[in-house]
Order: sequence, then structure tokens, then C-alpha cells
Amino acid sequence: MALIIRSSAIHAAGCYTTTPIPKGRRVAEYTGPRLSKEEADATYEDSPITYLFGLGKGQIVIDGHSMAMFINHSCDANCETSEVGGHVWIKSIRPIAAGEEITYDYCLYDGGDDEAICNCGAKTCRGTMYSKEEIRHRKRAAKKAALVMPARP
Repeated sequence: MALIIRSSAIHAAGCYTTTPIPKGRRVAEYTGPRLSKEEADATYEDSPITYLFGLGKGQIVIDGHSMAMFINHSCDANCETSEVGGHVWIKSIRPIAAGEEITYDYCLYDGGDDEAICNCGAKTCRGTMYSKEEIRHRKRAAKKAALVMPARP
């Protein structure tokens, strides 16, 4: 299988396959320097774009420096990620046609006030790159905040 980087309708640049990929195949490994969450926060404090991937519970992150850093988010992804022995693999969850953009659901869970707007264009788009669980958490928190401080007329 061969991967290339080219323009993407989802986000500036994306990763595409030039050959068909069967379901269940490892497509790429997310590699790069490993940083503590604190180091990553300090390094990218003023940066609007990062290529960080949390390992385990997110205390260690991979600072993406590989082909995989160009794999964009989609709410209707053709791949998923898995962590195996400290490595992050992007694996196909369905057959992928030659020329198709490689995507996975980022399932973000810790972005502070960032909206993480999704531009995937999928029919099932959530409108955000946050996970369904994080969306529910944020809605509950907003309801609690509204109860504590009612809106002014």
C-alpha cells in the first residue's frame, strides 16, 4: 500500500491511499517524539494547530512527525486507532478504495474552550471532533452552569 499527501476538502492537506486497502489492515503508525502533557501544553500554548496524540490516559503524548499526522478526522471514518504496546496504529475498519482519503474519528476529549469544529462533510457529522461522551459531558456541564447562574432577561 502506498500513501500520499495532497489537498483535502476536510482540512488543507490529507493522507490518501494510491492502492486499495482491505478491511482490518494497518494503514500507518502515528510516530514522533513523546512528550509529557505538561511539555506539550507549554510547547503549543500559543499554537492554533497541533499534531498531538495522547497515549493511555493522556499523560504522555506523541508529537506527530509522520505520514499519519496528515490523517484527518471524519465522523464517518474509514479507519480507527488502537494503542498496542505504546504504539498507535491506524487500522482500516472497512475496505478503502484507491484514491480515497484516509480518516479516523479523533474522539477528542480535552480541549478546554476550543470548539473543535468538524469539517468532514459526512451525512452523520456531529459538527465537532469531540467524542460523543465529551459532547454529553459538555452539555451536562452547561446545564449545571445555567442552573447556578440563570440567564438575564
